[in-house]
Amino acid sequence: MKYYLIAGERSGDFHASSLMQELRNQDPAAEFRFWGGDLMQAEGGEMVRHYQEMAIMGFWEAATSVLKFRGYLKECQRDLLAWQPDVVILVDYAGFNMRVAKFAKAAGLKVFYYISPKIWAWNQGRVHQVKALVDRMFVILPFEQEFYQRFDYKVDYIGNPIADSVGEFEPSTDFYERNRLDPQRPIIAVLPGSRKQEIEEMLYEMLAILPPFLDYQFIVAGVDNLERNYYAHFERNNVRVLFDQTYDLLAHATAALVTSGTATLETALFNVPQVVCYRTSAVSYAIGKAVIKVPYISLVNLIAGKEVVKELIQSDFNSRNLVTELKKITADEAFIAQQKAGYAEIHAKLGQQKSAEKAAGLMVGYLRG
Repeated sequence: MKYYLIAGERSGDFHASSLMQELRNQDPAAEFRFWGGDLMQAEGGEMVRHYQEMAIMGFWEAATSVLKFRGYLKECQRDLLAWQPDVVILVDYAGFNMRVAKFAKAAGLKVFYYISPKIWAWNQGRVHQVKALVDRMFVILPFEQEFYQRFDYKVDYIGNPIADSVGEFEPSTDFYERNRLDPQRPIIAVLPGSRKQEIEEMLYEMLAILPPFLDYQFIVAGVDNLERNYYAHFERNNVRVLFDQTYDLLAHATAALVTSGTATLETALFNVPQVVCYRTSAVSYAIGKAVIKVPYISLVNLIAGKEVVKELIQSDFNSRNLVTELKKITADEAFIAQQKAGYAEIHAKLGQQKSAEKAAGLMVGYLRG
């Protein structure tokens, strides 16, 4: 069958590539066409556009890029009509993908959604639009299934692909030697995000707190979708940047500073104490604060249903608070134990279910049924 996938971010590229691999196992003659990234490209098929071209952060930034997005949407619509896939598989990225869903449904195409848009966080009324436009929804967070049930919409909970990938990961035995790190100095992992815009907002502040922590080595998780020389001005005596080794970094870290997003859950599943950080433009924050309906921004706290990790948001994200909270997760044993107990609860809720394999099996079954 012909599968048309749309992922607009780095995490979506990761999830979609795993799904593509499993779809091909279920359907060896599968054809893929997609909007995505390098990981999806490695699975084969035809890439229409790279997600880097579409990476916008924040309500205001998205609003000011409306003409660019409208152009991409028209391009996508033409491409869908020309290729006529058996199914359109949308991966998160609600602002763009819900518009694609509306068009695809009107064109008589089957629509699957893999990894729900975060309508439970804001604009919950969009669930009625989801019910009307999406033939099958596949969710990866336990509370999402409960959310949709409240609106009489049956979805498939397939487990969490992040829990699967962390559980299957084997740390390198030569991590310190290979990267020329000091094995006697504990590591503070710094995960500033994957988009240039959010890194600009986060990383300078994250690295403004070095003096009280000279016994540690700060290791920044760099990503290969940005030029390596972009990170060069962040490196100094006590700061290194490692590229595409995030899981190995977390496997060896003592503590972490993490920009809100998928990485907060990855950090928790590696059992690393963390401080969650987030800052965007003042306009985007004001809009977000007015519409967001959940009490937390991090996946860790949302899954736990309580505060497990400290969230430093907007004006609270400053060097003074960072120092205070980082001291707690490196030196306060009771605080560390409490956070790790919360992690254990999250681990138990998610389990390991081979989510991409499960999703692919359900999708092929629905399409052939």
